[in-house]
Amino acid sequence: MKKIFLAVFLTGFLFILTGCQKYDEKSIKQDLTKNVNSLKGYHMLGNLEIYNGDNTYKYDVEVSRNEDKYRVKLLNKNNNHEQIIIRNDDGVYVLTPSLNKSFKFQSKWPENSSQIYLYESLVSDINSDKDMKLVDKDNNYIVETKLAYSNNKNLVKEKVFLDKKLNINRVEVYDEDNNLQMKMKYNEFDKRATFNDSYFDVKENLNTTSDETKETMNEINDPIYPMYLPSGTYLASEESVSKEDGERVILTFQGESPFVLIQETVSIKDDVEDIPVSGEPNFITDTVGAVSKNSVEFISNGVEYYLSSDNLTTEEMMQVAESISPVAVMK
Repeated sequence: MKKIFLAVFLTGFLFILTGCQKYDEKSIKQDLTKNVNSLKGYHMLGNLEIYNGDNTYKYDVEVSRNEDKYRVKLLNKNNNHEQIIIRNDDGVYVLTPSLNKSFKFQSKWPENSSQIYLYESLVSDINSDKDMKLVDKDNNYIVETKLAYSNNKNLVKEKVFLDKKLNINRVEVYDEDNNLQMKMKYNEFDKRATFNDSYFDVKENLNTTSDETKETMNEINDPIYPMYLPSGTYLASEESVSKEDGERVILTFQGESPFVLIQETVSIKDDVEDIPVSGEPNFITDTVGAVSKNSVEFISNGVEYYLSSDNLTTEEMMQVAESISPVAVMK
Protein backbone atom coordinates (compact mmCIF):
# COMPACT_ATOMS: atom_id res chain seq x y z
CA MET A 1 0.00 0.00 0.00
CA LYS A 2 2.84 2.37 0.86
CA LYS A 3 4.52 1.59 -2.46
CA ILE A 4 1.31 2.42 -4.35
CA PHE A 5 0.90 5.66 -2.41
CA LEU A 6 4.53 6.60 -3.07
CA ALA A 7 4.17 5.91 -6.80
CA VAL A 8 1.01 8.04 -7.01
CA PHE A 9 2.69 10.81 -5.04
CA LEU A 10 5.78 10.83 -7.27
CA THR A 11 3.65 10.80 -10.43
CA GLY A 12 1.64 13.77 -9.19
CA PHE A 13 4.77 15.59 -8.10
CA LEU A 14 6.40 15.11 -11.50
CA PHE A 15 3.20 16.27 -13.20
CA ILE A 16 3.25 19.47 -11.14
CA LEU A 17 6.90 20.05 -11.96
CA THR A 18 6.26 19.50 -15.67
CA GLY A 19 3.20 21.76 -15.67
CA CYS A 20 5.16 24.53 -13.97
CA GLN A 21 8.35 24.06 -15.97
CA LYS A 22 10.78 26.93 -15.92
CA TYR A 23 12.34 27.42 -19.32
CA ASP A 24 15.81 28.55 -20.23
CA GLU A 25 17.11 29.51 -23.69
CA LYS A 26 17.85 25.91 -24.67
CA SER A 27 14.70 24.21 -23.38
CA ILE A 28 12.31 26.83 -24.77
CA LYS A 29 13.83 26.35 -28.23
CA GLN A 30 13.45 22.60 -27.91
CA ASP A 31 9.79 22.71 -26.88
CA LEU A 32 8.83 25.35 -29.46
CA THR A 33 10.45 23.20 -32.15
CA LYS A 34 8.49 20.15 -30.93
CA ASN A 35 5.29 22.18 -31.10
CA VAL A 36 5.99 23.28 -34.68
CA ASN A 37 6.98 19.81 -35.86
CA SER A 38 3.78 18.35 -34.44
CA LEU A 39 1.62 20.73 -36.50
CA LYS A 40 0.22 19.61 -39.84
CA GLY A 41 -1.97 22.66 -40.07
CA TYR A 42 -3.58 25.45 -38.09
CA HIS A 43 -5.95 28.40 -38.22
CA MET A 44 -5.10 31.76 -36.65
CA LEU A 45 -6.94 35.05 -36.23
CA GLY A 46 -5.16 38.21 -35.20
CA ASN A 47 -4.61 41.94 -35.59
CA LEU A 48 -1.59 43.57 -37.19
CA GLU A 49 -0.44 47.18 -36.94
CA ILE A 50 2.30 48.64 -39.15
CA TYR A 51 3.79 52.04 -38.30
CA ASN A 52 5.16 54.29 -41.05
CA GLY A 53 6.10 57.74 -39.78
CA ASP A 54 2.89 59.38 -38.57
CA ASN A 55 0.74 56.75 -40.33
CA THR A 56 -0.57 53.54 -38.81
CA TYR A 57 -1.99 50.76 -41.01
CA LYS A 58 -4.25 48.28 -39.23
CA TYR A 59 -5.07 44.82 -40.55
CA ASP A 60 -7.34 41.95 -39.58
CA VAL A 61 -5.28 38.83 -40.26
CA GLU A 62 -6.49 35.29 -40.91
CA VAL A 63 -3.92 32.53 -41.46
CA SER A 64 -4.77 29.04 -42.67
CA ARG A 65 -2.15 26.37 -43.17
CA ASN A 66 -2.43 22.77 -44.32
CA GLU A 67 0.91 20.95 -44.66
CA ASP A 68 2.89 23.16 -47.09
CA LYS A 69 -0.14 25.13 -48.34
CA TYR A 70 -0.88 28.61 -46.98
CA ARG A 71 -3.68 31.14 -47.17
CA VAL A 72 -3.16 34.52 -45.47
CA LYS A 73 -6.09 36.92 -45.66
CA LEU A 74 -5.28 40.58 -44.90
CA LEU A 75 -8.05 43.14 -44.50
CA ASN A 76 -6.84 46.73 -44.22
CA LYS A 77 -9.14 48.31 -41.61
CA ASN A 78 -8.42 51.84 -42.84
CA ASN A 79 -9.86 51.36 -46.33
CA ASN A 80 -11.37 47.83 -46.32
CA HIS A 81 -8.85 46.78 -48.97
CA GLU A 82 -8.56 42.97 -48.93
CA GLN A 83 -5.67 40.88 -50.18
CA ILE A 84 -4.91 37.18 -49.93
CA ILE A 85 -1.49 35.54 -50.02
CA ILE A 86 -1.64 31.93 -51.20
CA ARG A 87 0.95 29.24 -51.55
CA ASN A 88 -0.17 26.05 -53.26
CA ASP A 89 1.38 23.44 -55.55
CA ASP A 90 1.49 25.91 -58.45
CA GLY A 91 3.37 28.74 -56.74
CA VAL A 92 2.96 31.83 -54.57
CA TYR A 93 0.23 34.38 -55.29
CA VAL A 94 -0.92 37.74 -53.98
CA LEU A 95 -4.60 38.18 -54.83
CA THR A 96 -6.61 41.39 -54.95
CA PRO A 97 -10.20 40.09 -55.19
CA SER A 98 -11.75 43.54 -55.69
CA LEU A 99 -9.79 43.85 -58.96
CA ASN A 100 -9.89 40.17 -59.96
CA LYS A 101 -6.10 40.30 -60.13
CA SER A 102 -3.48 37.78 -59.14
CA PHE A 103 0.26 38.44 -58.92
CA LYS A 104 2.21 35.21 -59.32
CA PHE A 105 5.67 34.91 -57.76
CA GLN A 106 8.44 32.41 -58.30
CA SER A 107 9.26 32.54 -54.64
CA LYS A 108 10.18 30.40 -51.66
CA TRP A 109 7.83 32.43 -49.46
CA PRO A 110 7.37 32.12 -46.52
CA GLU A 111 10.66 30.37 -45.70
CA ASN A 112 12.93 33.04 -47.17
CA SER A 113 12.11 35.85 -44.72
CA SER A 114 10.66 36.55 -41.30
CA GLN A 115 6.85 36.66 -41.19
CA ILE A 116 5.28 38.22 -38.11
CA TYR A 117 1.93 36.47 -38.68
CA LEU A 118 3.24 32.89 -39.10
CA TYR A 119 3.86 30.72 -36.04
CA GLU A 120 6.58 28.58 -37.63
CA SER A 121 8.41 31.67 -38.92
CA LEU A 122 8.63 33.09 -35.40
CA VAL A 123 9.98 29.80 -34.07
CA SER A 124 12.53 29.77 -36.88
CA ASP A 125 13.66 33.28 -35.90
CA ILE A 126 14.12 32.11 -32.31
CA ASN A 127 16.07 29.00 -33.32
CA SER A 128 18.30 30.94 -35.71
CA ASP A 129 19.53 33.40 -33.10
CA LYS A 130 22.28 31.93 -30.94
CA ASP A 131 22.23 35.07 -28.81
CA MET A 132 18.48 35.21 -28.21
CA LYS A 133 17.41 36.70 -24.89
CA LEU A 134 14.78 35.15 -22.63
CA VAL A 135 12.92 37.00 -19.88
CA ASP A 136 10.82 34.97 -17.42
CA LYS A 137 8.07 37.10 -15.88
CA ASP A 138 5.51 35.31 -13.68
CA ASN A 139 5.83 32.13 -15.77
CA ASN A 140 5.22 34.11 -18.93
CA TYR A 141 8.07 34.59 -21.36
CA ILE A 142 9.46 37.30 -23.61
CA VAL A 143 11.89 36.08 -26.26
CA GLU A 144 14.01 38.72 -28.00
CA THR A 145 15.71 37.75 -31.26
CA LYS A 146 17.50 39.24 -34.24
CA LEU A 147 15.58 39.46 -37.51
CA ALA A 148 16.09 38.51 -41.15
CA TYR A 149 13.70 40.61 -43.22
CA SER A 150 15.13 40.21 -46.73
CA ASN A 151 13.61 43.42 -48.12
CA ASN A 152 13.80 45.67 -45.08
CA LYS A 153 17.17 45.73 -43.35
CA ASN A 154 15.89 48.43 -41.00
CA LEU A 155 13.87 45.82 -39.07
CA VAL A 156 16.44 44.29 -36.75
CA LYS A 157 14.78 43.08 -33.55
CA GLU A 158 11.73 41.03 -32.61
CA LYS A 159 10.05 40.39 -29.27
CA VAL A 160 7.79 37.33 -28.98
CA PHE A 161 5.45 37.23 -25.95
CA LEU A 162 4.47 33.71 -24.81
CA ASP A 163 2.32 32.39 -21.99
CA LYS A 164 3.41 29.58 -19.67
CA LYS A 165 2.19 26.96 -22.19
CA LEU A 166 4.26 28.64 -24.94
CA ASN A 167 1.23 29.99 -26.75
CA ILE A 168 2.07 33.21 -28.61
CA ASN A 169 0.16 36.27 -27.37
CA ARG A 170 1.77 39.02 -29.40
CA VAL A 171 4.85 39.97 -31.40
CA GLU A 172 6.66 43.31 -31.69
CA VAL A 173 9.23 44.32 -34.33
CA TYR A 174 11.69 47.18 -33.84
CA ASP A 175 14.14 49.13 -35.97
CA GLU A 176 17.80 49.81 -35.16
CA ASP A 177 16.80 52.88 -33.11
CA ASN A 178 14.47 50.72 -30.99
CA ASN A 179 11.34 52.27 -32.50
CA LEU A 180 8.31 49.98 -32.72
CA GLN A 181 7.57 49.29 -36.40
CA MET A 182 5.10 46.39 -36.35
CA LYS A 183 2.86 44.77 -33.75
CA MET A 184 0.89 41.55 -34.11
CA LYS A 185 -1.68 40.27 -31.62
CA TYR A 186 -2.68 36.61 -31.79
CA ASN A 187 -6.35 36.28 -30.81
CA GLU A 188 -7.26 32.69 -31.77
CA PHE A 189 -5.08 29.72 -32.64
CA ASP A 190 -6.57 26.35 -33.62
CA LYS A 191 -3.86 23.69 -33.89
CA ARG A 192 -6.28 21.03 -35.15
CA ALA A 193 -7.77 22.90 -38.10
CA THR A 194 -7.97 21.08 -41.45
CA PHE A 195 -8.79 22.36 -44.93
CA ASN A 196 -9.48 20.86 -48.34
CA ASP A 197 -7.35 21.78 -51.37
CA SER A 198 -9.98 24.13 -52.86
CA TYR A 199 -9.42 26.45 -49.91
CA PHE A 200 -6.02 27.30 -51.40
CA ASP A 201 -7.21 27.58 -55.01
CA VAL A 202 -6.64 30.97 -56.67
CA LYS A 203 -9.89 31.12 -58.66
CA GLU A 204 -11.96 29.96 -55.70
CA ASN A 205 -10.60 32.83 -53.60
CA LEU A 206 -11.11 35.47 -56.27
CA ASN A 207 -14.70 34.38 -56.93
CA THR A 208 -15.72 35.16 -53.34
CA THR A 209 -15.86 38.94 -53.96
CA SER A 210 -19.18 40.49 -55.03
CA ASP A 211 -19.45 43.12 -57.76
CA GLU A 212 -20.53 45.70 -55.14
CA THR A 213 -17.11 45.60 -53.47
CA LYS A 214 -15.01 45.74 -56.64
CA GLU A 215 -12.83 48.82 -57.09
CA THR A 216 -12.19 50.69 -60.32
CA MET A 217 -10.73 54.04 -61.46
CA ASN A 218 -10.62 55.55 -64.97
CA GLU A 219 -8.31 58.52 -64.50
CA ILE A 220 -5.62 59.90 -62.22
CA ASN A 221 -6.73 63.37 -61.14
CA ASP A 222 -3.54 64.19 -59.27
CA PRO A 223 -0.36 62.09 -59.36
CA ILE A 224 1.01 61.06 -55.97
CA TYR A 225 4.59 62.26 -55.51
CA PRO A 226 6.99 60.54 -53.12
CA MET A 227 7.69 62.51 -49.95
CA TYR A 228 11.19 61.05 -49.77
CA LEU A 229 13.85 61.52 -52.44
CA PRO A 230 17.50 60.41 -52.20
CA SER A 231 19.99 63.25 -51.87
CA GLY A 232 20.72 65.01 -55.16
CA THR A 233 17.65 63.57 -56.91
CA TYR A 234 14.85 65.64 -58.45
CA LEU A 235 11.71 65.35 -60.60
CA ALA A 236 12.84 65.94 -64.20
CA SER A 237 9.69 65.23 -66.19
CA GLU A 238 6.04 64.21 -65.92
CA GLU A 239 4.10 62.61 -68.76
CA SER A 240 0.44 61.54 -68.93
CA VAL A 241 -0.55 58.82 -71.41
CA SER A 242 -4.09 57.67 -72.22
CA LYS A 243 -4.77 53.93 -72.14
CA GLU A 244 -7.67 52.04 -73.65
CA ASP A 245 -9.18 51.58 -70.21
CA GLY A 246 -7.65 54.42 -68.20
CA GLU A 247 -4.58 56.59 -67.75
CA ARG A 248 -0.86 56.25 -67.08
CA VAL A 249 1.43 58.88 -65.53
CA ILE A 250 5.20 58.55 -65.88
CA LEU A 251 7.38 60.47 -63.40
CA THR A 252 11.08 60.56 -64.25
CA PHE A 253 13.55 61.47 -61.52
CA GLN A 254 17.15 62.34 -62.34
CA GLY A 255 20.30 63.33 -60.50
CA GLU A 256 22.57 61.27 -58.28
CA SER A 257 20.04 58.44 -57.79
CA PRO A 258 17.73 58.36 -60.84
CA PHE A 259 14.54 56.27 -60.98
CA VAL A 260 11.19 56.09 -62.76
CA LEU A 261 7.81 56.00 -61.02
CA ILE A 262 4.80 54.91 -63.08
CA GLN A 263 1.23 55.30 -61.83
CA GLU A 264 -1.67 53.89 -63.79
CA THR A 265 -5.34 53.16 -63.27
CA VAL A 266 -6.26 49.54 -62.72
CA SER A 267 -9.33 48.11 -64.42
CA ILE A 268 -11.30 45.02 -63.47
CA LYS A 269 -11.03 42.05 -65.80
CA ASP A 270 -13.89 39.65 -66.45
CA ASP A 271 -11.51 36.71 -66.19
CA VAL A 272 -8.85 36.13 -63.57
CA GLU A 273 -5.67 37.90 -64.62
CA ASP A 274 -2.45 36.17 -63.52
CA ILE A 275 0.41 38.67 -63.65
CA PRO A 276 3.93 37.19 -63.34
CA VAL A 277 6.14 39.37 -61.16
CA SER A 278 9.71 39.12 -59.94
CA GLY A 279 10.76 39.51 -56.35
CA GLU A 280 9.00 38.74 -53.08
CA PRO A 281 5.69 39.70 -51.44
CA ASN A 282 6.18 42.57 -49.02
CA PHE A 283 4.15 45.17 -47.10
CA ILE A 284 4.32 48.56 -48.83
CA THR A 285 2.37 51.48 -47.32
CA ASP A 286 -1.23 50.18 -47.07
CA THR A 287 -0.93 47.04 -49.19
CA VAL A 288 1.13 43.98 -50.13
CA GLY A 289 3.24 44.36 -53.25
CA ALA A 290 6.26 42.89 -55.02
CA VAL A 291 9.82 43.89 -54.15
CA SER A 292 12.81 42.85 -56.27
CA LYS A 293 16.40 44.02 -56.68
CA ASN A 294 15.50 46.71 -59.23
CA SER A 295 11.78 47.36 -58.77
CA VAL A 296 8.85 47.82 -56.40
CA GLU A 297 5.28 47.22 -57.58
CA PHE A 298 2.02 47.60 -55.66
CA ILE A 299 -1.67 48.54 -56.00
CA SER A 300 -3.33 51.07 -53.70
CA ASN A 301 -6.80 52.64 -53.97
CA GLY A 302 -7.33 51.62 -57.59
CA VAL A 303 -3.91 52.82 -58.79
CA GLU A 304 -0.96 50.58 -59.66
CA TYR A 305 2.50 51.92 -58.82
CA TYR A 306 5.69 50.69 -60.46
CA LEU A 307 9.05 52.03 -59.30
CA SER A 308 12.18 51.02 -61.20
CA SER A 309 15.86 51.92 -60.79
CA ASP A 310 19.29 50.52 -61.62
CA ASN A 311 20.90 52.89 -59.12
CA LEU A 312 18.85 52.66 -55.94
CA THR A 313 19.35 49.88 -53.42
CA THR A 314 16.34 47.81 -52.38
CA GLU A 315 16.22 49.70 -49.08
CA GLU A 316 16.23 53.07 -50.89
CA MET A 317 13.46 51.95 -53.25
CA MET A 318 11.41 50.85 -50.24
CA GLN A 319 11.94 54.27 -48.62
CA VAL A 320 10.67 56.00 -51.75
CA ALA A 321 7.72 53.61 -52.14
CA GLU A 322 6.67 53.89 -48.51
CA SER A 323 6.69 57.69 -48.78
CA ILE A 324 3.97 57.46 -51.46
CA SER A 325 0.96 57.70 -49.17
CA PRO A 326 -2.36 58.28 -50.97
CA VAL A 327 -4.25 58.08 -47.68
CA ALA A 328 -2.80 59.54 -44.49
CA VAL A 329 -3.79 57.58 -41.40
CA MET A 330 -2.91 59.22 -38.10
CA LYS A 331 -1.93 57.26 -35.03
